[in-house]
Amino acid sequence: MAAIAVVSSASLLLAGCSKADDGDSGTKGNAKANAATTGVVNASDKKGGTVTYAMADAPESFDPGNTYYAFIYNFSRLYARPLTTFKPAPGEKGNELVPDLAESMGVPSDGGKTWTYKIRKGVKYSDGTPVTAKDVKYAVERSNFARDTLSLGPNYFQQVLDDPAKYKGPYKDKSEKGLASIQTPDDHTIVFKLNKPFADFDYLVSAPQTAPVPKAKDKGVDYTKSIVSSGSYKFATYEDGKQVTLVRNEHWDAKTDPLRKQYPDKIVLNLKVNQATIDKDLLAGDIVADLAGRGVDTQTQAQILAKEDLKANTDNALGGRLVYAAINTKVKPFDNVECRKAVQYAIDKVSVQTSMGGPIRGDIASTVLPTDIPGYQKFDTYATPDNKGDAAKAKEHLKACGQEKISTFISARSDRQSEVDAATAIVQALKKAGIDAKIKQYPSSKYFSDYAGVPSFTKKENIGLIMMQWGADWPTGYGYLQQIVHGKAIGQSGNTNLSELNDPAINKLLDDAIANTDENARNAAYAEIDKKVMDQAVIVPLSYFKVLLYRSPQGTNMVSTAAFSGQYDYLNIGTTKK
Repeated sequence: MAAIAVVSSASLLLAGCSKADDGDSGTKGNAKANAATTGVVNASDKKGGTVTYAMADAPESFDPGNTYYAFIYNFSRLYARPLTTFKPAPGEKGNELVPDLAESMGVPSDGGKTWTYKIRKGVKYSDGTPVTAKDVKYAVERSNFARDTLSLGPNYFQQVLDDPAKYKGPYKDKSEKGLASIQTPDDHTIVFKLNKPFADFDYLVSAPQTAPVPKAKDKGVDYTKSIVSSGSYKFATYEDGKQVTLVRNEHWDAKTDPLRKQYPDKIVLNLKVNQATIDKDLLAGDIVADLAGRGVDTQTQAQILAKEDLKANTDNALGGRLVYAAINTKVKPFDNVECRKAVQYAIDKVSVQTSMGGPIRGDIASTVLPTDIPGYQKFDTYATPDNKGDAAKAKEHLKACGQEKISTFISARSDRQSEVDAATAIVQALKKAGIDAKIKQYPSSKYFSDYAGVPSFTKKENIGLIMMQWGADWPTGYGYLQQIVHGKAIGQSGNTNLSELNDPAINKLLDDAIANTDENARNAAYAEIDKKVMDQAVIVPLSYFKVLLYRSPQGTNMVSTAAFSGQYDYLNIGTTKK
């Protein structure tokens, strides 16, 4: 997909300029609701101060090669530079892909099976040593081929590189030659050899897995505690589960980086803060944003929407996200499609939507693809009257499944109250159809590494339903679908294909689509895949999620970006506070 040139206040901001008006491109002072979805709010090139974030839990990892939460993808760019990234710009403009560590976008050859990138010269780590192409190669190897150690990120490279079956990962590779399919002919050139053409490869290398890691400094799973920065900020303190502090990387050179501006003196992230306290601190101006980007809780939402002055500081945006319940095909009786269809018909989606805060938190969903992802087509395979569920229809499918009653468990993240509330609404609806489900709660920080993302655990614990919210890895149908419906995405830990769907026809459609140079044909394939996944009844779409963020008046350069699920872009946020 060709990048679209965008000229906006974000472009001016990146050039070190500021724009202060109430138009569509930039706002300052009297910004209105949703202003950050269309322009840069409080644009400023002022330096200094401390930008403070908070979140209700702790990230699974700060290691750029061992994470899969969108907010860490976003935050990690402050200290880790991938080959490409998304431009700090509002709304859909934020989906524009631009070079980061690479000098330019990739150069494809061999019909799209070979991609070559040039690394910018003069980039240095926070310890003063130069960044090389070999460090990027090593970063990809450690994040994709040491899954027994680093299991939390996606495994795309493992699937698309030419010779993965022969490689056991950098921690077990005795030859130390690494993957033959990633070549580094010199310190500033990296070449990826693929097993098939991959039309979205420039998007793929925007993942923090391509951010360089010096082999000598790698500590495996403990690298998260001593990350060597290639970005504009570096770690000053790391208190596990409590707080991290970033300060300016004195070896960062603006001449090598057209994106970052290094505005605040310091960036502080407070961890495991009660959500109500986070909202209170946001309203008081003590923090700039909830790092997780989940939006304010239901109680705070009601308070904000009741007051026009507070509502003016909100941004309500789509971000290529779906809230859904995955039905686990490996937990009986959900290995039978009729039992899965019973769940589809039983759920009252209106009650689920209400539990999450109402329509402002997203429209009721009926497809796997969100409405703002290419390939989306409107359809409803399991329609019920007014979306309120159909217990009688559910019982018919339960009978066809050979069941009258089912007992199972549904998992949800304990620090996400809206997710627990949604699971509670589902439990109540299922009961009317003869399906008894009990909720098991687990923390976000371990949800994928230890619980819902571990197939052996969910099978042992009889977790038939798994609450999930998914955003696109990049804004294409493949970037959204592959890691949740392709059989090769299933992992023994850090798994995101929570239904464990492994349908040969769906797998082939995805594989063929990404190798096709015709964008229209790819989008048609993604629409077909969506319908086939729904025919399998493995995902219950609940809502096309919209986040309701409160925008701190003290924050500068605030933009709500579609690239990171509607979150604020953390790359250049500053503060007016001293």
